[in-house]
Amino acid sequence: MKRTSTVLASVVLVAGLVLSGCSKSSSTSAPEDLKTLLPVPANTQKTTGPDAISANGIRMNYQAAAAPGPAMVAYRTALRDKGWEVTTIVTSEGGTGGGATFIGTHGKAYGVFDGGGFDQQTFVDVCVWPEKPADPNCTRAKR
Repeated sequence: MKRTSTVLASVVLVAGLVLSGCSKSSSTSAPEDLKTLLPVPANTQKTTGPDAISANGIRMNYQAAAAPGPAMVAYRTALRDKGWEVTTIVTSEGGTGGGATFIGTHGKAYGVFDGGGFDQQTFVDVCVWPEKPADPNCTRAKR
């Protein structure tokens, strides 16, 4: 009888561990998990990050060799292709400069995507959190 109780206790313990692992929240929280949600802009020449930011988020910075308007349109498409629901907040065009700012969600993850530049140089600042923070401020990185 004692052996049966020991085996039963072991099975219950293993089942509990397996189930607790399966019930993990669907939100991502580790910096590398958040980074995997992000496409890299086309024609990227330089990438920095991930840098830790408030509310367990990360910031990535990209420098792309492309005109800012088309670069940001392409990045919005890449975000959507990667599963993001994206809303355009603002776009700007003028002369050889321009840019855009988007916000988006990917499951519970929340992101702010801000890019712009001149001529054939576009800087894209990306901040992503496991869920929308109270103040989703995506400070631009030092260039």
